[in-house]
Amino acid sequence: MGRILLVITLVASSVFALPVAVSGKAASSALYIVQLEGDPAGRQESARGAIRAGRADVLRRAGIRRTVTVYESAFNGFAAALTPEQKARVERTPGVRHVWPNERRTVDTVSTTGFLGLDGPAGAWAKHFGDPSRAGEGMIIGVIDTGFWPESPSLAPLPEPRPDQAVIDKKWAKGGTDKCDEGTGTAQQRITCNNKVIGARFYDGGGFGGWESEFHSPRDYDGHGTHTATTAAGLPDVPATINGDPVGTISGMAPAARIAVYKALWRQSDGEGSGGTVDLLDAVDDAVSDGVDVINYSVSGSESLIVDPVELAFYNAAAAGVFVATSAGNSGPDESTVAHNAPWVTTVAASNHDRGADKSVTLGNGKTYTGAGQGPAVPSAPLVDSVKAGLKTADAEKVELCYPGTLDPALVKGKIVLCKRGVNPRTDKSIAVRDAGGVGMVLYNPSENSLNADYHVIPTVHVDHVAGAAIKAYLATPNPTASLSAVSAVVPRAPAMAAFSSAGPALAGGGDLIKPDITAPGVDIVAGVSPAGHHGNLFDGESGTSMSSPHIAGIAALIRAEHPGWSPSAVQSALMTTAGVHDNTDGMIQRAGKIASPLDYGSGHVRPSQAFDPGLVYESGPQDWARYGCAIGQLQLVSDWCPTVGTADPSDLNYPSIAVASLPGTQTVARTVTNVSTQPSVYVASVTTPQGLAVTVTPSTLTVAPGESATFKVTIRRTDAAYRVWTFGSLTWTDLRGHTVRSPIGARPVALTGPGEVAGSGAAGTAAIELTAGYSGNVTTKLFGLTPSAVHQQNLAGSTAAFVPTAPATGPAVFKFTVTVPPGAEFGRLATFAADHVPGTDVDLYLYQDGQLVDRSDGTTADEEIPLTSMGVFEVYVVRFAAPPDADSRPVVAHTFLVGGDPAGNLTVTPPVAAVQPGRPVTFTAAWHDLDPAKRYLGMVEFGDGAAARAWTTIAVGPDALPPAPAPSVSPSVSPSVSRPARPSPSASGSRPVRPSPSASVSGPVRPPSAVVPSLRVAPR
Repeated sequence: MGRILLVITLVASSVFALPVAVSGKAASSALYIVQLEGDPAGRQESARGAIRAGRADVLRRAGIRRTVTVYESAFNGFAAALTPEQKARVERTPGVRHVWPNERRTVDTVSTTGFLGLDGPAGAWAKHFGDPSRAGEGMIIGVIDTGFWPESPSLAPLPEPRPDQAVIDKKWAKGGTDKCDEGTGTAQQRITCNNKVIGARFYDGGGFGGWESEFHSPRDYDGHGTHTATTAAGLPDVPATINGDPVGTISGMAPAARIAVYKALWRQSDGEGSGGTVDLLDAVDDAVSDGVDVINYSVSGSESLIVDPVELAFYNAAAAGVFVATSAGNSGPDESTVAHNAPWVTTVAASNHDRGADKSVTLGNGKTYTGAGQGPAVPSAPLVDSVKAGLKTADAEKVELCYPGTLDPALVKGKIVLCKRGVNPRTDKSIAVRDAGGVGMVLYNPSENSLNADYHVIPTVHVDHVAGAAIKAYLATPNPTASLSAVSAVVPRAPAMAAFSSAGPALAGGGDLIKPDITAPGVDIVAGVSPAGHHGNLFDGESGTSMSSPHIAGIAALIRAEHPGWSPSAVQSALMTTAGVHDNTDGMIQRAGKIASPLDYGSGHVRPSQAFDPGLVYESGPQDWARYGCAIGQLQLVSDWCPTVGTADPSDLNYPSIAVASLPGTQTVARTVTNVSTQPSVYVASVTTPQGLAVTVTPSTLTVAPGESATFKVTIRRTDAAYRVWTFGSLTWTDLRGHTVRSPIGARPVALTGPGEVAGSGAAGTAAIELTAGYSGNVTTKLFGLTPSAVHQQNLAGSTAAFVPTAPATGPAVFKFTVTVPPGAEFGRLATFAADHVPGTDVDLYLYQDGQLVDRSDGTTADEEIPLTSMGVFEVYVVRFAAPPDADSRPVVAHTFLVGGDPAGNLTVTPPVAAVQPGRPVTFTAAWHDLDPAKRYLGMVEFGDGAAARAWTTIAVGPDALPPAPAPSVSPSVSPSVSRPARPSPSASGSRPVRPSPSASVSGPVRPPSAVVPSLRVAPR
């Protein structure tokens, strides 16, 4: 079977179907990605002719004369500016599979080489390559980011002649395409390539490159792209200076590897690096065609989808043999914030390394608070809060954040200033203090976050939210003073998880695949940057999963250089099964002072030396990934392949980690390992048993010849583990040749598992609810609802792509209403339905409390949903994002469902009580009657074990029948539209979907697929 083409819309925190100023069409046009039927070419040049002919036929039939770009290597389709009429015509054209709007994505880093065991006489570079200058020869790393700074010392030309030149030419020179686009403008704005950066392209079909200071070339203004490129493959032993001070020498992970730059992200006027999916997809497509071996993608992504244009271009990239490293996201420490959750990419968390940067502030009352920082000591000086030191004409919020030009020199000169973290770059805050005459800065976190030893222009201590509050209180006393210490030389405990690093369990797949996969250094990483965006510096320290991902990309290039025949999944497995879970004190890796878990670090912290010889690997390929995508209810949204490839339990994917998100008693999973060493070995299994479980491995001994495979089964059984709480252990295979092959085991026992939601229609009807128990006894039932929705509707004019979530306002295409969730409400929901609107309408929902955005649902149709999970008063903005010509003929309609604590008398469930045995399914029948067939209703069945509630299934009844929700492990669907992915319900794994709580925030355990928190770059804010 050929490779399977998988594509769906890329979801984001913001959707930018940009006006077509970029393409010269009418203002009503917007950019879209059009997926065509059929596989992409990958690296099969013979397939391109048929793809191009098919694309030309679709364009002719649809009457589209101009495209922004075309895709054919990792994705089969094109991007074009389309009016609503053109979009509708394209969607009806034979050969078109799907159409999505262009959407926004944002970017997500001296001693890491020593910390990772790469350098030195006994390091991996010397052992496997002889010398750092040869580490990574023959490899090409594609970096999709903000560009590169050609004059960076870390990207200088490699010595000639190159011993790997023939290998590089075989990959890179085919096709005769010019892969180094110097761009436009002056010589200082354009770029040149060399034998280190062998190619550079830039993409602005999405219209994000309009900021006046940006370079219309692959040249990097932001610095993020240069940082990731030099972290992955910068030259070895490059002296680095920051603000004129030497900070040591730095090296990339694969110093001899070549770099291909794909600039698809652009510096914005607000300081962020952003780009459109139209361009990011184009960059992936080119990278695969160009012949890269590894892609680094330090860019935000979906938390709930594995089927969007970029992720599925990565599917085809991996199928073509490209290893893809992605950043896990910077939305930690909250759970279920990890992004890039597909099994065909390696998702990288961030942790610290062993470069000490402790620095403290001592107050005049004698109390000392330790944080992080750089720079010399500052003797005792007056201390002032920035909120008390602003210019009278300056904006108060900017004063508190220490924006340059907002502080009053008369109030700051000679003082240490307390500044609040957030919004503007952290290093800009110290510039503001310096420019106003300050002698030092104390930067505080307003809430839990990382501490960063940035290189500020004046001595600075960065403290946490607890110390910040204490210092604020001290400032209320008369004549406050403070002093700053020098930097401590004490080696910190490392690795430890960064506070910002996004955590699992992954929403996509419901937790049956542990993500992130691995952790790597991502805190205060010194690497090359762009002086344009870094105050003239060629080097700087940055933090984020953006910085950890290129560590893995570079190390993967090293492994591929040693083992060019290994598949991407074999490299991934080698990295994961050799990762470590202990720090430099021999204790377990920690997060915020407590023992971390695989939901934080995946398989552990990368150990490159061990990954070159893992012994056994867990391999998977396109068909395995497709079955997994079908099993979690996502691939069928964008493809008709599921009947062909079938499904398997998501926990059975042949992955280097083992996870069972809903364990009703006992479950057995299977794995297959392959011996990638040159000698036969006998491996013996040992298990670190998760607390409250029993784990059996069959067989417990494997004899595996070189190149051969062996299969085993792991049975996980609950003994006395708490319900709905993850518990972790590990399985390790060892032989007598020094191989240790470790896989984390994670399971979440549940008393009952079943569908999160079932649905139907009409005045009367029934729906089946099948449950599986993890205990012997009875299952009891309790009913809530059915309750009709409150309808909110308004006639709107046209549509708008200009709604700003951070500054909401009504307008011709936007209306708002207020909803109050009262005490006693069991659960609630906001929703819009495509059936209420003219076909082709796209409606978005935004939920606010006290002026703050707390949730959103902004997919590509009029089927949207937001759970209401806490009591209070909320404002809801309803935005018609796109509309066909006749949309104004019907009002825009939104629904509020508030289900109280008592049954409404219109819902029954039979039997009311049922006996159950572990692992045996039992079926209940929900029946409704006497409903108004023109209305929509919502209710819930609560299932218990006689002592406590254990699971909940919502009942949705409306005039249009919704498809029944699948089982919990396959992400129950609550939407009738195939353009919306199945949305996992928290009740599917036995946790309450929406229990009002005064302390809860309004963000459901599972966000709508389009309401993705972007993996924003942590540094330098």
